[in-house]
Amino acid sequence: MVQDRLALNDLDAVIAVARRGSFRQAAIDLDVSTTALSNTIAQLEARLESRLFNRTTRSVAITEAGRVFLEQVGPALQDLRAALDAVRSQNAGPSGTLRINAFASAARSALLPLVIEFLQQHPKVHIDLVTEGRLVDIVADGFDFGVRSAGLVPNDVIVVPVGPPQRYAVVGSPAYFEQHGKPRTPSELLGHQCIRVRLPNGAIFPWYFERDGEVTRLDVNGPLTLDESSVVKVAVQAGMGLGFFMEQDVRDEIRTGEFVQVLEDWTPARDRLCLYYPNRRNPSAAARAFIELARASQA
Repeated sequence: MVQDRLALNDLDAVIAVARRGSFRQAAIDLDVSTTALSNTIAQLEARLESRLFNRTTRSVAITEAGRVFLEQVGPALQDLRAALDAVRSQNAGPSGTLRINAFASAARSALLPLVIEFLQQHPKVHIDLVTEGRLVDIVADGFDFGVRSAGLVPNDVIVVPVGPPQRYAVVGSPAYFEQHGKPRTPSELLGHQCIRVRLPNGAIFPWYFERDGEVTRLDVNGPLTLDESSVVKVAVQAGMGLGFFMEQDVRDEIRTGEFVQVLEDWTPARDRLCLYYPNRRNPSAAARAFIELARASQA
């Protein structure tokens, strides 16, 4: 029936709006006007005879019907695109777009070098890298790959370790330590000014420590609560307090003496980062090539 014929662009539109929670942001991602995107969704809802999104002047929320639609369509759309890419690659080699979701620290430290090497080898592939702190369902949200710490990876996916083991680092400016002294144990941090970080879900990120099997989790206090690591760096540089980072994100500052690291014996290596992806029978040529490169980089 005519009303059941859906274009791939219609499905991309639903996924983009659901992922962004905003018609304006989704339109930017899809390189279309907000009006065109709104009309596409409205026409699709009319054909389905179901509302996929509840809209107000300030927000967009997916309905239960929209959630069910995404759960069914997301995986099918990826399978279809993989099949099309596989046909194209028979003569042209890997091509098309790979979408990857990662948190920013993982993208900087482990993923971006891999992406650069991959694009140098396969110039016909485009990589769309989305960095965000929240955990997403990579299949439902239309991603080919995700990158997270091993402990945060879903159980029903294939995993490829990437990058070195991660480690936390507590750092402060030399001026801060001249004024306040250095903590010798994690518990002494409760008497220091610590810069707290708010996670995307609104929770405050606790500081984790471990030594000789003893695990300590601290809810620190301080003059600032921030939600972006680059802003935390600026505050630490200004002597406002101590920061808690992934070590690779402050390695340069530690090396130059701009930051001083403390409690190193309480911050051992932790989980590695992992590239993960759903178990698909027919991944695209681009996806296969990216997986092969990720595995080879760890050999």
